[in-house]
Amino acid sequence: MNFKKRLLILFLTLIIFPLNTLAYSRYLIPGGENIGINIHSNGILVVGFYDTNTKKSDLQIGDVITSINDQGVTSINDMLKLIATDDNEINLTIGYKRNNENKVTTMNLVKDESGVFKTGLYVKDSVTGIGTLTFIDPETNMYGALGHAITDSKTNIRFDVKDGKIFKSDVVSIDKSRDGEPGEKNAKFYFDTTLGTITKNTETGIYGTYSDDYNSKVIMEVGNLDEIKIGNAIIRTTLNNNKVEDFNIEILSVDKNNDTKNILFKITDSKLLEKTGGIVKGMSGSPIIQNNKIIGAVTHTVISDNTRGYGISIVKMLESIE
Repeated sequence: MNFKKRLLILFLTLIIFPLNTLAYSRYLIPGGENIGINIHSNGILVVGFYDTNTKKSDLQIGDVITSINDQGVTSINDMLKLIATDDNEINLTIGYKRNNENKVTTMNLVKDESGVFKTGLYVKDSVTGIGTLTFIDPETNMYGALGHAITDSKTNIRFDVKDGKIFKSDVVSIDKSRDGEPGEKNAKFYFDTTLGTITKNTETGIYGTYSDDYNSKVIMEVGNLDEIKIGNAIIRTTLNNNKVEDFNIEILSVDKNNDTKNILFKITDSKLLEKTGGIVKGMSGSPIIQNNKIIGAVTHTVISDNTRGYGISIVKMLESIE
């Protein structure tokens, strides 16, 4: 009899255990607020070239410079310090990454008539923009936003985060989407009002620790991919200052196998269409809610029809925090 009881206890444990150890929180605070975003990259991104008399290196657009003469660099300021010299000519050994592979090249620099070394490189070490907060996890203080990676607009290379922050930002106007051209939110930045850190920039969004007060906000249950239904839903976003509003959409299809574009939807809300003409830049991260559950976030517009857009499953975003 005791042996049978032990078998029953073991069987119940095997069934119940996974239900109590989900990889993500079951309840979140949905966002919708406009946020400012600032990321410093872990390296110096090459985004273009200009003509000089310098012998060309092996660098290409999209390469990330990580060291100069065996000294690590993470910013343009680091680079400038290492080439600041009274000499008229210097030889540089440049370490860089291309497609996650470490490489080395050389560059010979000669001062021009104004006494300045010309590298022939256009480079970038940070990016600033806006997006929409998707959720805050009240159990961990972690947040998610955007629903897609932050990339350089010229190279489409994802920024490798050294550090970053989200901060207060108000929408001041909106350029409407027209004839397949996505519009955009225009915003005022409050750089000194930090809302949180940025520690991860992934294909499913940006993540970090939320530091502003959220105790007055209401939590909402997470809906997984299997719960998403074709039909009515809402997106939560900001069109003026930082007033969060709900707008009607219709979910047209659900793709469980796609990594990021899980939800295809169409905007049906006349107020939103009148104000924006469809999906606009800065709307990425707006939470998608159905049957009182947060199920996803807006990520992309359909260029040929800006009234249609894609969303990522909220579970995909939550799994990226782990």
